[in-house]
Amino acid sequence: MWPIIMAILRRNAVYITLPVAAVVGFVGYNLENLISDKYTPYNKSIQEDRMERLTEEDVLLNAADVEKLGLKSNVLERNLSPSLQKST
Repeated sequence: MWPIIMAILRRNAVYITLPVAAVVGFVGYNLENLISDKYTPYNKSIQEDRMERLTEEDVLLNAADVEKLGLKSNVLERNLSPSLQKST
């Protein structure tokens, strides 16, 4: 009897697995909805945080008072080894 049932199942496996998978998926989906917590707290977006941070900075209060964008020292003197530095 079992060999006959197994032969039928093997021959019709394609037609059997889709409904079984659908039932398992449906049950799992509904079980997850019952168990899990669906509440997600609201967080401000990164862009909103950045805009608030930029508007709170004192630098933006006076746009005319901008520090000159120049190098205060020679670029080549920044990472000199101690043996190459000038002794003053």
